[in-house]
Amino acid sequence: MSDLIIRNLHVSIDGKEILKGLNLTVPQGEVHAIMGPNGTGKSTLAYTIMGHPSYQVNEGEILFNDKNILEMAADERSRTGLFLAFQYPVAIPGVTVANFLRTAVNARRRALHPEDKGIAIPEFRKLLKEKMDLLKMESSFAGRYLNEGFSGGEKKRLEMLQLLLLEPKYAVLDETDSGLDVDALRTVTAGLAKLRAAGTGILLITHYARILRYLEPDAVHVMAGGRIVRSGGRDLAEKIEKNGYARYLEN
Repeated sequence: MSDLIIRNLHVSIDGKEILKGLNLTVPQGEVHAIMGPNGTGKSTLAYTIMGHPSYQVNEGEILFNDKNILEMAADERSRTGLFLAFQYPVAIPGVTVANFLRTAVNARRRALHPEDKGIAIPEFRKLLKEKMDLLKMESSFAGRYLNEGFSGGEKKRLEMLQLLLLEPKYAVLDETDSGLDVDALRTVTAGLAKLRAAGTGILLITHYARILRYLEPDAVHVMAGGRIVRSGGRDLAEKIEKNGYARYLEN
C-alpha cells in the first residue's frame, strides 16, 4: 500500500501565497478530515493535489506511489489512481451521465491495462445500475445531461457515483456533504465506507462534524494560515463545531 505524503507544500495563486509549508500524510485505506475557516487553503490543497494549472507550487512535494506527482499533468495523476470530487461540479450540456461515466471507466481501465478494449455496454449497464442502487438514484438519472439542472444534492450524488465506478486509490472530497440532507448523507457515507474497506484512502474537506458521525475518521486536521495546526480524532471536529476556530487562529 502506498501513502499520500505532502511535505513542506507552499502554493500561490495570482501571486498570493495560500499554503505555507503544509505537511500531511494520508495512509491508503484511511479517512482523514480537514476542517478550517474559509480562505485558509482547503480547496487550494485539493486542487493542487490534482494539478489545477492556476495554482503555483513554489516549494515542497506530493508523493504517491513513491513518485512526486507535481511533475505529472492532471490526467496522469488521475490515471495513477487519484480522484477529486469538486465542490462546484460544472454542467456539460449534451453529454449524458451514462456516456460520460462509461468513457471515464474505459479511460481508467486502459490506464491500468493498455490492451483493454473497454467495458461492454451490457456489462457497464449492469455495473451502473448496481452503483446507482447503492446511492438510491433513479434509473432516469443516467439519461440526463451532466449536471445540467441538477440540484446541489444531485451533483454530489453524481460525484459519488463516479467515485464508486472508478474505485481510485485516493479520493479528495471537497465539501461533499454540502447540499445533502440527512438521508442522502447516510447513503453517500455508506458508499464511502465500502470504498474505504476496499483500500481507498479518503481526504475529506468539510466544515461540519455531522458527516464524521456516519463515517468515522482516522484523523481530523485543522487548517489555519495555510498549515495544519492541530490534529486529533472525531472529538476534535465536535469541539470545533461547538466552539469555532478562534483558538486555532491564534497559533
